[in-house]
Amino acid sequence: MPTMNALHEILRTPVDDTTPDPTGQPPLVGRRLVREILGVGQLARLLTHAPGLLRLPHGDNAPVLVIPGFGAGDGSTAVIRRFLRALRYNVSGWGLGRNRGNVSELIPAVTALAAQIAAESGRKTHLVGWSLGGYLAREAARERPDVVANVITYGSPVVGGPKYTATAEAYRRAGYDLDAIEASVRDRERTPIRVPVTAIFTRRDLVVDWRACIDRVNPDVEHLEVFTTHLGLGFCPEVYRIVAGRLADHPG
Repeated sequence: MPTMNALHEILRTPVDDTTPDPTGQPPLVGRRLVREILGVGQLARLLTHAPGLLRLPHGDNAPVLVIPGFGAGDGSTAVIRRFLRALRYNVSGWGLGRNRGNVSELIPAVTALAAQIAAESGRKTHLVGWSLGGYLAREAARERPDVVANVITYGSPVVGGPKYTATAEAYRRAGYDLDAIEASVRDRERTPIRVPVTAIFTRRDLVVDWRACIDRVNPDVEHLEVFTTHLGLGFCPEVYRIVAGRLADHPG
């Protein structure tokens, strides 16, 4: 594991080869599943890093909405929400139950949540999303940049929808046309996202092809690489450090 100084050098290394594998991600079974599950061991590292993380810059009750990934609910983001509350942010889960991937319905729902939180707090809402949750956060910011301070995503596919993820086959079985979804995602890019976006990714991701997490279209996107699995992103100390830092950088 590199030192933090070395890590930050690597995080800022330009990413050039960003065309997703056209064959997509294989299903998450067997050894691939085991490798992803082992990433949850990041939680032990998170506990050892907790004292330092809690000394990071604090918020002043700024509103943060945290959005879970496909198949998950607010329970999956409980640890990072507790961490951000300890840093004195006013943190909300999305409260919509399990994320079932019905994107056409979820984009307006998340957009409305962001707007409601902004109206109630009198401040723009910070959006943090894991995997599909990050995609929804981006689209909410695209719809309502006036109510969003910034967006932070980790392991979020921004190219192709589910086409380059391990969930692709499940979507196909459910009757979705993945090529049509990919075209729809591309069409939405005609309207740029006009708030700062931080996109955290890992090349060890076995759920989302990491190259699908790279945004080459929008003008204000920062890409940062960490060393974990897709499931480990939710408990990785480096992710928590980046999230806290970017929230402090964009007070709204």
